[in-house]
Amino acid sequence: MPQKTHSRSRAARLALLIAVPALVLTTACGGAESSDEGVASVSNAPSTDQTKDGAGSSKGGGAQGKSAFYDAQMKFVQCMRKKITKDYPAPKLSGHLDWTKINQLQEETGNDDIAKAGRAGACAPEMQKAMSLEPPRDTQKDYESMLAHAKCMRAHGVSKFTNPKLKDGNVLPGGDPKPASPELDQESSTYKQATQACKDKLLDGLDGMQ
Repeated sequence: MPQKTHSRSRAARLALLIAVPALVLTTACGGAESSDEGVASVSNAPSTDQTKDGAGSSKGGGAQGKSAFYDAQMKFVQCMRKKITKDYPAPKLSGHLDWTKINQLQEETGNDDIAKAGRAGACAPEMQKAMSLEPPRDTQKDYESMLAHAKCMRAHGVSKFTNPKLKDGNVLPGGDPKPASPELDQESSTYKQATQACKDKLLDGLDGMQ
């Protein structure tokens, strides 16, 4: 019987995507508001424009940055195909991994390494390199996307699903109110149906983050 794939893939990405500039990816996000009241306003978030360096040149933005991100992600995929499974899915055209296909493949094979960076992190260096080249994200848009997703999850029966929070210009994902002692049953039919219904609320690259 497959274990909680969504939880495993999120935990694996948490460890490896720590370098993503606009997000604080942490399991310690308990205490986020589960209602819509008292949620930090996006307008209060400090600016996180990281598209230029001191000389005014672009860093990671534009077609060149996206191309470098995609190429680096392909090197990670090639590593996973060589060391873990030849069926590891290609990244999306945006460069982000296709976690829907990755999770599906993991469920079909029962291979935990598929949602991680390979056995003992065999492909972790390639994944970390790709993440360092991800074009800068818009904190405000990411927050609004996660907030819409959280509201959708509650509207579809997952009443304890918490809102994301803004802190020091970063986004703290919402989700389970007590990640250390999970209160949400991600294997329940209600949770799975809500996840399916709300997946389009999350911007590209945010899937599985909350």
